[in-house]
Amino acid sequence: MSLSLYDASISVYTSTLKNLSHFMDKAEVHAAAGGPKVEALMDASLGHGMANFTRQIQFASDAAKSGAARLAGIEAPAMPDTEATWADLKARIAKTVAFVESVKRDQVHGQEDRQVTLTFPGRTMEFTGQSFLLTFSLPNFLFHVTTAYAILRSQGVPLGKMDFLAGANAPA
Repeated sequence: MSLSLYDASISVYTSTLKNLSHFMDKAEVHAAAGGPKVEALMDASLGHGMANFTRQIQFASDAAKSGAARLAGIEAPAMPDTEATWADLKARIAKTVAFVESVKRDQVHGQEDRQVTLTFPGRTMEFTGQSFLLTFSLPNFLFHVTTAYAILRSQGVPLGKMDFLAGANAPA
């Protein structure tokens, strides 16, 4: 059986978003044990002009929901960037997972050649569904999830590689 566009996109978005929520669970435990408070983690960044943890969560959410929507040929739900608490960020991840999981296999399967156009100020990018997923959407999504992970690690949250890969299913 060949790998479908649906399996390479929707499954990756949902499992990785769930792992992102797992990172936040571990950060809460770490904060309760005397580590940095979650409010401080929300503002933490890697420096050098990088967006803070809150923005990384918002960017990862946007990348997953817009990626899934573009591949399915539907509109992504609007999610204004108004999260002000840790619980708000967790809720945004949960809402994003729910949306991405609502995308049906038949909406994405076979859409490798779907035209995907991204318009930015001063620039337009044209993709096929497959090239959009493999060269733009997944790399962008994984960049923001990885950066959120790195921010938490830099603040002492005890995350390891298996947390990133397996989330709550990681061996202890």
